[in-house]
Amino acid sequence: MRMEEYSKMELEEAHKAILSTLNKCEKTEPKIKEGTAQKTLITRRISAFKIALSLIEKSIDETVN
Repeated sequence: MRMEEYSKMELEEAHKAILSTLNKCEKTEPKIKEGTAQKTLITRRISAFKIALSLIEKSIDETVN
């Protein structure tokens, strides 16, 4: 399924859920020891969530216009 096939409401709910998870990861990240697999994983997750949020925001903007 392509992004254009989701309703605005579905995109907004996905955005809210991802943002919540991103915030939790960002709060946890400083507590994890550098150089560990957990640190690498959470850092990559944070990056992925930011990319996902950006794409969802772009798609929401396109559905409005």
